[in-house]
Parts: sequence; C-alpha cells; structure tokens
Amino acid sequence: MKIAVFSAKPYDRQFIEKANEEHQHELTFFETRLSAATVALADGFQAVCVFVNDQLDSAVIKSLSESGITMIALRCAGYNNVDLKAAQAHGILVARVPAYSPYAVAEHTVALMLTLNRQIHRANNRVREGNFALDGLLGFDIHGLTVGIIGTGKIGIEVAKIMHGFGCPLLGFDVSPNVEAEEIGLKYVKLEEIYSQADIITLHCPLTPQTHHLINLQAIKTMKTGAMLINTSRGALIDTTAVIDGLKSGKIGYLGLDVYEEEGDLFFEDLSNLVLQDDVFARLLTFPNVVITGHQAFFTRNALEKIAHTTLANITEFEKSGKCSNQITA
Repeated sequence: MKIAVFSAKPYDRQFIEKANEEHQHELTFFETRLSAATVALADGFQAVCVFVNDQLDSAVIKSLSESGITMIALRCAGYNNVDLKAAQAHGILVARVPAYSPYAVAEHTVALMLTLNRQIHRANNRVREGNFALDGLLGFDIHGLTVGIIGTGKIGIEVAKIMHGFGCPLLGFDVSPNVEAEEIGLKYVKLEEIYSQADIITLHCPLTPQTHHLINLQAIKTMKTGAMLINTSRGALIDTTAVIDGLKSGKIGYLGLDVYEEEGDLFFEDLSNLVLQDDVFARLLTFPNVVITGHQAFFTRNALEKIAHTTLANITEFEKSGKCSNQITA
C-alpha cells in the first residue's frame, strides 16, 4: 500500500524502514503532525500511519476520506485522538498496536519513582557542580509503602510485579480485575480507598470520557498528605491546575510525569531556543519535587521494533483481507 507516515522522527523512520523490508509497502515520511492544517499531505495515499499527538477529529477524517484514505494505522495503543465514529461513518478502518513492550513503560514508571524519592536529578546536578553536600536530598525506604495502581492491564500488572518485588502492599482499581494481579497479592478496592491509603499512586488506564481528569481537586483532597503521584499513561487523566494546587499545599509530595494534557505543542520537539508559551507547564517546572520526561516511557529499542512490525503487519493484513485483527470500532 501507499502510506503517508506522519509525526515521523528519524528513529521512527529507522525502525519502520527496517520492518518494511518484509512488507514492501510504499512509505513516505512526514515529520509534521497530521492535523487540519496538514491533512492535504495525505492526498494520493491509501493509508496514513500516525502517532499519539496526531489530530484525527471528524473534520480531518472527512478530508482523509475525500483523499481516498481507507485505513488509519496507529503506532500506539491509545486511540483517544481518533474520532472512531467519524472513521466508521466514512468507511475508514482504524488499527492500533495493542501491546508493544509493557516492560518499557513499567520500568520507566519505577524509574520516576526512584528519581523523585532519592532526588537523583538534583543530586546529579550538584555533583557536576562540585557540590557533594547531602542536605535536602533525604529520601525514604519504598519497602513497605502502599502502592495504588489505577489500571491493571499489561503495563499496570508489570508495575505491580516490580513493586511487589520492592516489598510493597498493593492496591488496585480496574473495571476488569486481573487475576494475575490478585495472585501476587494486589487487593482491588474503590478509587477513594486508593487515594486515601496509597503512599504512591500510579496511573495506567486509558483516556476515556470517564477517566478524563480522574485526578482532580476532590481526588487530591482525599489523598494522603505528601503522596507520590506518577502518570505515564495519558496526560488528561490529570487536571494539571488541580495538581499544581496540590503541590503548593504539600498534599502532593512528589509528581512524576511522562505525559501532559497539552503536550501536543511541546513534546517530541526541540524547543530549547524558544520561550515556552504554556504557562501551566512552565509552572510545573519550577517545583523541585517534580520530574517530567517528554513521553519517552515507551522509548526502548525493543518497543520501537515491536511497534514497527505490528503497525506494518496491520497494514498488510488489511491490504490482503480488508480486515485487521487489531482494528478498533466505535
């Protein structure tokens, strides 16, 4: 098939081209994001291959349909950026990569916990400046702390396994409880119990209308004072303004983010020579107990290989059968 690949960074191209040696699709790479302003670039193609911050609302999908696009191939598991009903109405199949490397995201999640606790980011800067003082770097034992895991799917269960290895009691919330999680001792409770009992809360659920701003003023009010909050899932699970208030009051003692609800204009780009225009994000950067990474939790060699192979296999399956085992319906 003739495919327009959007949001294609050099590393994307490297892994996709390697995987395409088996599939032999005709690929054209665009570093720009797919949006209403760039959708014309899809003219003349049969499919578009997109990532987490590409914008596929009803207007963009209508334009894609008019351009002859018959498939949207996502290089990710989440699909909150796609209007599935519009795609279905226009006869465009949408497929995703349901699992690539849950270990990558789970390990990054725990890396954020450890960095925040032992203040590795601050300690590294001090040592580089010749400052070996320990004042202000005091951490705590994670062993024995209660960890609340919201979302116990493929990633959440791997986080549970790691934290079980740390010797942490585990609480979980999921609309579909995971037997494997229960077997390692995780106890399923209501969200309110996670908020009130967990020392560390980590988010691993999809972004849906029901989970939008799951962490809000009321949730934060219920949390233990000084709780650690980690989000490596989707940015809009957190009401950022409410979290800033929680940081200022001390209710949230530590915040680790790999995602941000307005990340589309920031992440995956080099803005080091520019003044940030997002005042909310800039405010987050002023807190010493906040660590933010730019949506890199997935970013391992293993994950990129799996994403590329699965994405192209989805396209090949659709080309041959008109269907795809990883397709998503509204």
